[in-house]
Amino acid sequence: MKTTKIEWTEATWNPSIGCSKVTAGCKNCYAEIMARRLQAMGTVGYEDGFEFKILPERLYQPLSIKKPTKFFVNSMSDLFHEKMPFDFLDKLFDVIASTPQHHYQILTKREHILQKYFSERIVPTNVWLGVTVEHENTKHRIDVLRNIEASIRFVSIEPLINDVGILNLYGIHWVIVGGESGVSARPMKSQWAINVQEQCAMQNVAFFFKQWGTWGEDGVKRNKKENGSILLGREWKEEPVIELV
Repeated sequence: MKTTKIEWTEATWNPSIGCSKVTAGCKNCYAEIMARRLQAMGTVGYEDGFEFKILPERLYQPLSIKKPTKFFVNSMSDLFHEKMPFDFLDKLFDVIASTPQHHYQILTKREHILQKYFSERIVPTNVWLGVTVEHENTKHRIDVLRNIEASIRFVSIEPLINDVGILNLYGIHWVIVGGESGVSARPMKSQWAINVQEQCAMQNVAFFFKQWGTWGEDGVKRNKKENGSILLGREWKEEPVIELV
């Protein structure tokens, strides 16, 4: 069931929306731009634009979907936002655990809250747990992630706005790389992406190259569809091997 344009997932589930900026990668947040657009359109739930809020009415949506689906949880927020109540997260993970036919991809930039939450809880086996690393200064998030037991641990290096340098991918199953999109997008140099791909190959980690974004491999700014997703002469759409904890 493909209901989203996000290349590495099949559907989105947003039991909360809105966020706030924490690092340089948040500067041109696509979700914030979309939320403002939805607010202007009068879309229910976005009356406050990109202000963080939980939406309890969306909590049980996956229960009505029987076909196995890969969900990206909170494409419009960060599940581990500072304002997220842990009791609401408990209910959310109960829904996840009760729908083992689905897989849930959870991505955060708030590794300290992720660590705190799972210090006393077990990650359901159908959860893919991930952190965003868009710059060398945020690589410490990988160290936090690798110490949390999860069937799949992944790293999203998007938008890649600088060379991330040497990566220790021990315990990581999947890496996603992508350039930034939008009128204010920052360019991604091809060597930065190649460096990540080569390290994934050396460390036996699945590599997924999502897109070049607004800036092409040739350094020309154009429509991101024209720039495509070819790196080193081919598409990289590798998927992780699911391991049961």
